[in-house]
Amino acid sequence: MNPFFLQFATFGVVLLAVLLYFTIKILREYERGVVFTLGRFDKVKGPGMIILIPFVQQMVRVDLRTVVMDVPTQDVISHDNVSVRVNAVVYYRVIDPEKAIIAVEHFMEATSQLAQTTLRSVLGKHELDEILAERDKLNEDIQKILDRQTDGWGIKVSNVEIKHVDLDESMIRAIAKQAEAERQRRAKVIHAEGEQQAAQKLVEAAQKLSESTNAIQLRYLQTLGEIAGEKNSTIVFPVPIDTLKTLFGGKS
Repeated sequence: MNPFFLQFATFGVVLLAVLLYFTIKILREYERGVVFTLGRFDKVKGPGMIILIPFVQQMVRVDLRTVVMDVPTQDVISHDNVSVRVNAVVYYRVIDPEKAIIAVEHFMEATSQLAQTTLRSVLGKHELDEILAERDKLNEDIQKILDRQTDGWGIKVSNVEIKHVDLDESMIRAIAKQAEAERQRRAKVIHAEGEQQAAQKLVEAAQKLSESTNAIQLRYLQTLGEIAGEKNSTIVFPVPIDTLKTLFGGKS
């Protein structure tokens, strides 16, 4: 075989392979291709097989699946001047491939940076107790702000979750002391309320007993029985004169 013909055939096969590589693209179901013709936006294609004009058209792949992005730990100063370290996770996806490629450079990095600044901004407006106790509300606030600001980039932020809130050891001890003081306060309040209710019941009982002489006598006899049950050697039990008169039929 002619060596020149063999070289020409090899060159032709390589050239054909290169043309096919730049001409035929396969996009998966969750991918879209943003096509540019001579640098100008043409259309969004996919999924499946698409054909491009080599060296005239270029394509940028865009993944439409939900992205789980970790927000690095941020140093936050709360509204009551407490320093905390907070990290979070953001769930988002591309809903408009054209905007995601044209409206912003590197939309993933832009979303990450925006999430970090928004996290610091939102948490800095709340006190430490709110950051620790109202995470659901803070998650919703951050998600709404991110979703509104990334809408022009063709991105939908579906959820934001604050994962960890780290405090200094001194602040942890202070919170523990505060919690202990709060528990003691509640215990004292409950005890005082119990004493108040008991005193009120005693007043009501005394009023009921004062309305009936027989009731007072029965109460004295009941008390005497309780004292006798304690097996004391000597019992001194004062009995009112009126009670004795009643017991002996009014005779003095």
